[in-house]
Amino acid sequence: MGQQLNKTAIAILGAGAVGQLIYQQLRTDADAPLFITRESEQQQTVTFTALDGQVTESTATLLCAHSDPSLFEHIRLVIVCVKAYQVGDALKSVIDKLPKESHILLLHNGMGPHLEVAGQLRGQGLSLGTTSQAALKQGRWHIVQTGSGSTQLGPLTTPNMGRELKSRLLDAIPGSQWCEPILPSLWHKLAINAAINPLTAIHNCNNGALAQMQYRQQISGVVSELVSVAAADGVKLDESALINRVYEVISLTAANFSSMHQDIANKRKTEIESINGFVVQRAKQHELSAKLNQDLLQRVKEIESAYLI
Repeated sequence: MGQQLNKTAIAILGAGAVGQLIYQQLRTDADAPLFITRESEQQQTVTFTALDGQVTESTATLLCAHSDPSLFEHIRLVIVCVKAYQVGDALKSVIDKLPKESHILLLHNGMGPHLEVAGQLRGQGLSLGTTSQAALKQGRWHIVQTGSGSTQLGPLTTPNMGRELKSRLLDAIPGSQWCEPILPSLWHKLAINAAINPLTAIHNCNNGALAQMQYRQQISGVVSELVSVAAADGVKLDESALINRVYEVISLTAANFSSMHQDIANKRKTEIESINGFVVQRAKQHELSAKLNQDLLQRVKEIESAYLI
C-alpha cells in the first residue's frame, strides 16, 4: 500500500459514525489513524462536516482482516468502535495479527463485551471508554457531527496504555478525561441508556417525551435496579443523583431519537443485550431481581423478532 506507519500508529476498528468522528479528532496533517474494516484494503476519501458547518476531506488508509500481517506490526492502539454485539467477533478476526505490545480500547454503548475480550487478549492491555459525542452518517464515508459531549477513558487490565498514547487521546478528543477506576463511569452511562433507549424504542418517541409523568415510575425503577446490581458488582452509585442525571439528559436531548429507536426504525439489531440485558445478566449472577430491566429487554427483543431472521 506504500504507506509508512509511525511507531505509535493508531487503528480504529469499525468505521461507523463514532469511529469516523474519533478518526477526525485524532487526525493531524502529518498523521492519521488507520481503519480496520470488513472492506478490501484501500485508500478512502473521508468527508467530515464539523459542528460549525465546515466541510473537510481527507484520505484514510483501510486495512482488513485479510491484509498482510506486516501492516499490523506498527499498531500500538486499537480503538474498537463497532456495536457492542459485534466486538467479540471483530476483535477475533485481527487479534492474532496485533503486536503483544499494542493496547485495546473499547468505545461502544452498553457493557459486557469487556468480559469476553479479556479472554481473547494475547498479552495486550485493555482500556474502556464511553462518549456522549454525537454524529450522524450522511453517507458511507461522510459524517456530520451533531453534538459535543464528554468522553471518559480508563484502564481495565494491564499492561497499561502508554503515556504517549494516553496524552494523544486526551489532547485530541474534546471534553475527554482519564478515569481510574473506569467502571463507575460506564455504569453511570449504562443507567442513562437503560432508562432512555428501550422506552423510546418501545413507545416510538423522542427522548423528550420521557419527561411525561407516565414514565416516571418506570425510569426510577430501572435505575434503582441497576444501582443495586452495580453495588453487588462492587461499584457504588448515587441513585438520586443518577435519576436526576437521566432527566437532565432527557431535557438536553429532547428533540433527539435514541440509537435504539433508530435501530428499530431501520429494522436493525439493537444493543439491548448489552444495556438492560447486561443488568439482567449481572442481577442473575448475584441472585438479585431486575424485573423492570427484564421486562424492557423482553419487549425490545419481541419487536426485533418481528423483523430479524
